[in-house]
Amino acid sequence: MESEQLFHRGYCRNSYNSITSVSSDEELLDGAGVIMDFQTSEDDNLLDGDTAVGTHYTMTNGGSISSSTHLLDLLDEPIPGVGTYDDFHTIDWVREKCKDRERHRRINSKKKESAWEMTKSLYDAWSGWLVVTLTGLASGALAGLIDIAADWMTDLKEGICLSALWYNHEQCCWGSNETTFEERDKCPQWKTWAELIIGQAEMMYIFWALSFAFLAVSLVKVFAPYACGSGIPEIKTILSGFIIRGYLGKWTLMIKTVTLVLAVASGLSLGKEGPLVHVACCCGNIFSYLFKYSTNEAKKREVSYYFPLKTLWRSFFAALVAAFVLRSINPFGNSRLVLFYVEYHTPWYLFELFPFILLGVFGGLWGAFFIRANIAWCRRRKSTKFGKYPVLEVIVVAAITAVVAFPNPYTRLNTSELIKELFTDCGPLESSSLCDYRNDMNASKIVDDIPDRPAGLGVYSAIWQLCLALIFKIIMTVFTFGIKVPSGLFIPSMAIGAIAGRIVGIAVEQLAYYHHDWFIFKEWCEVGADCITPGLYAMVGAAACLGGVTRMTVSLVVIVFELTGGLEYIVPLMAAVMTSKWVGDAFGREGIYEAHIRLNGYPFLDAKEEFTHTTLAADVMRPRRSDPPLAVLTQDNMTVDDIENMINETSYNGFPVIMSRESQRLVGFALRRDLTIAIESARKKQEGIVGSSRVCFAQHTPSLPAESPRPLKLRSILDMSPFTVTDHTPMEIVVDIFRKLGLRQCLVTHNGRLLGIITKKDILRHMAQTANQDPASIMFN
Repeated sequence: MESEQLFHRGYCRNSYNSITSVSSDEELLDGAGVIMDFQTSEDDNLLDGDTAVGTHYTMTNGGSISSSTHLLDLLDEPIPGVGTYDDFHTIDWVREKCKDRERHRRINSKKKESAWEMTKSLYDAWSGWLVVTLTGLASGALAGLIDIAADWMTDLKEGICLSALWYNHEQCCWGSNETTFEERDKCPQWKTWAELIIGQAEMMYIFWALSFAFLAVSLVKVFAPYACGSGIPEIKTILSGFIIRGYLGKWTLMIKTVTLVLAVASGLSLGKEGPLVHVACCCGNIFSYLFKYSTNEAKKREVSYYFPLKTLWRSFFAALVAAFVLRSINPFGNSRLVLFYVEYHTPWYLFELFPFILLGVFGGLWGAFFIRANIAWCRRRKSTKFGKYPVLEVIVVAAITAVVAFPNPYTRLNTSELIKELFTDCGPLESSSLCDYRNDMNASKIVDDIPDRPAGLGVYSAIWQLCLALIFKIIMTVFTFGIKVPSGLFIPSMAIGAIAGRIVGIAVEQLAYYHHDWFIFKEWCEVGADCITPGLYAMVGAAACLGGVTRMTVSLVVIVFELTGGLEYIVPLMAAVMTSKWVGDAFGREGIYEAHIRLNGYPFLDAKEEFTHTTLAADVMRPRRSDPPLAVLTQDNMTVDDIENMINETSYNGFPVIMSRESQRLVGFALRRDLTIAIESARKKQEGIVGSSRVCFAQHTPSLPAESPRPLKLRSILDMSPFTVTDHTPMEIVVDIFRKLGLRQCLVTHNGRLLGIITKKDILRHMAQTANQDPASIMFN
């Protein structure tokens, strides 16, 4: 009990390594309170004390408390509610990590006392593996069910299986004996809407698309507003320590799972891979409440600012479990775990790196255009009345998508199926228009390695249709990503890149066929040989466009060859992805998810951003000379009424505690929420606590007159080791500290005396100012 009370406040005084990851979203304080004189022009006159010796700046983690002084003055029992967090606030990493360490020490100290304590110790040690196992099982099962349901509802727009209503088109014709090779997608059991309702195929397609979209947006709006969008920007912010209650809850999980199926089936230009990350995080959050993670916010965010080895192994195990479940469900119907399995029979040649790099340039340009256009549209949605009608917006976008997509077979097709067709190599069994080449009538046998051939009318027709599909996908993806339904970006971006890549691949193939005597083809592309694989170009283009949008590199290459199984083509993928990143970075270093984080004002410091300005901590800290004085508490000469008045008159999330008005020596830091809860609890449970009671943050209560009311000791809620820097610390170092330690706030001192405070919001505002951006936009909305 004592140990738990000790770490209710949660600060490991003598452990610098205990400071892990903290983030903040709100300004903590900078208003009225105890007056500090900032009118003096010279710091030495303002704070006359011992002169700091050594370097111009120092970093400390603790107040000047004697080593013989105990860290806390323990209460009889912990105060309920102290250490919890409000919505849209950030966690205290130091408190949470110390609480978990003390809990772990307490369990280890008791495990030898009895068999029951040993059992509890083993259960605690294995609870992490149980959480990831359950998360993997749930994630794999939900991913498989979403895939199956989305395929069925997508085919429902085209027709219905009369023999089994729950079968999609492919499953309906599996068992039919009346299909032919040329028309293997047609069977008596499957009826299109044109056959059932004469001449109404397009109307039924639009009807189902609008119905699915309307149902999806209605469910999101009524039951779980957090279920919209991709979820990845919010997940990154939550992992950094931000609290968004309900974002990973059970209602969000249920509604996102259902509406993701509806959104994909509606034919909107979106994917399901990004939202599946949100679904998996919801599963992990829900299961964590069954184990030791339920009361520790930092343990839920182990992968945020650092990635310990045990978390790596647990993540690997969770992926293994999810893959096993997905393989058991077999949602793709091909007994494989990859969505776009490819098997090319021709190696790539060195010359082909040039068109691969060109596809990388296209991917970078597409990414830069999409980020700017989509952010501009989302900002307009936020700032105009149009954003107040999310249902109408989804219906309009779905209607335009359905009407324009229906005439073109490549836009009417399910986007995943489109990518699969574009990736496919043209073999003897392929009947797609993309494989309508003029065959050599002298060929005597069917082989897998078919030589390059002249394109037929079907190929040229398909190219024009693909060009129209490319323009359509580019425009609709800009307006679709960000609407109030679950919407991912992986599949639409890959589709755009695959279309462009297939067009380039066919062009290079025909160039090699008709000009095989050119020096670039002569050495390796003989007449009658299979030199060029257009499907490979589609795969490279898909990776390039996805890299241009997300600015991922190594992880993206891994994702693509996981999706396709094309490990031997890793060099073309790397060349295209790196080129797309370099081209995209020339227009701006932000990926789409970082851009949406900045658009929404989430308190997230991106480690990729560089800070090169020569400002000091004194230039950024608050209060400025023209601002009201800093709101602070004194160690032992304020009453309960004084503190309550300060809390009621300000909106800050915390207050520095100083020794006295005269000395301005820093003692610690007290959070607003903890002060409020502690005072309310003391009024209810302790006799004699009134408004005139003296509040004491010191270890020993000062001498008081006999008639004075009982003092209130609040040392237990005080952070005795707030992170501090001097006023001469370069902001480049301060920013680096905030990034690497994830600080919640940092106090600025001069010769040990308090000058001001720097919060994460101040950092973000300052970085926006130095980038010539509006600092007022750095605000969570």
